[in-house]
Amino acid sequence: LMLGAVGLGLGFVGAGLAGSLWLFILAQGLLLGLLGTSATFAPLVADTSLWFDRRRGIALAICMSGNYVAGAFWPPVIQHFTDSAGWRSTYIGIGIFCVLTTLPLALVYRRRPPVLTAGAVAAQSRAAMQSERPLGLQPATLQILLSVAGVACCVAMSMPQVHIVAYCSDLGIGAARGAQMLSLMLGMGIISRLVSGWIADRIGGLRTLLLGSLLQGVALVGFLFADGVTSLYLVSAMFGLFQGGIVPSYPLVVREYFTPKEAGARVGTVLMATLFGMALGGWMSGAIFDASGSYRAAFVNGIAWNLLNVGIVLFLLAPAKR
Repeated sequence: LMLGAVGLGLGFVGAGLAGSLWLFILAQGLLLGLLGTSATFAPLVADTSLWFDRRRGIALAICMSGNYVAGAFWPPVIQHFTDSAGWRSTYIGIGIFCVLTTLPLALVYRRRPPVLTAGAVAAQSRAAMQSERPLGLQPATLQILLSVAGVACCVAMSMPQVHIVAYCSDLGIGAARGAQMLSLMLGMGIISRLVSGWIADRIGGLRTLLLGSLLQGVALVGFLFADGVTSLYLVSAMFGLFQGGIVPSYPLVVREYFTPKEAGARVGTVLMATLFGMALGGWMSGAIFDASGSYRAAFVNGIAWNLLNVGIVLFLLAPAKR
């Protein structure tokens, strides 16, 4: 976390001072992404999954709601400072803020997960036996399928999250409205994550993942028919409420079908796939818009990727039911 805080600070400040597009991209990718985000989100989620057993779903949901709280709060603030002070000063200010807040907070996590109890040791032994053929598959096969599912769902998820501001500008609604819709979307995602965590503790990670993916597909279809301010606000809220529980389901599935000692690497790998999906989907949607001149084709592309995710989860659920 301390390494990530320094990476975030250096990345934002470096991007704000960049003199060319390539320096800006390197600051974003190497410092913000490789050094900053990667050293915070995935390891924090994996570590949190080791502290809880019966209510692991809601615990992970609370942990993973942090980025949605930030996503609901920051866009209007950033839009305000970008309009008033310029994007460079805003970037530098964010970098300083990240270092001043995250470094002290990182000290909270000095403690390691508690020593396993006798009951937890027995559960770990059962998990070790199960992980030899999780869901009747080779562990590597299950890992690959979960990673592909993560890429697919987040390619679909990225279309509204990454492009809602540009989409509103394209419709003549304005970037400020788009920033408000993004805040609404991510704010509703907080509720979605908490509710999905509660649901996951009752029906399991795979079924929660399927539910979230199906509902996300419904919301994506809704964007095809929303072209006014009111309808876009409604669909943005619906999208946020439907998709927030998808990504937290992946660490739950990993902890259900792999041993605790593998949590760090396997959770990190799946979350890496979801982030890659967000990056791929954000770029792909922009490329489709550039080629077609319309965001409708980009939404259709997102729906197709979402169907791929649903298909993989249904395939995994068949042996899970047996």
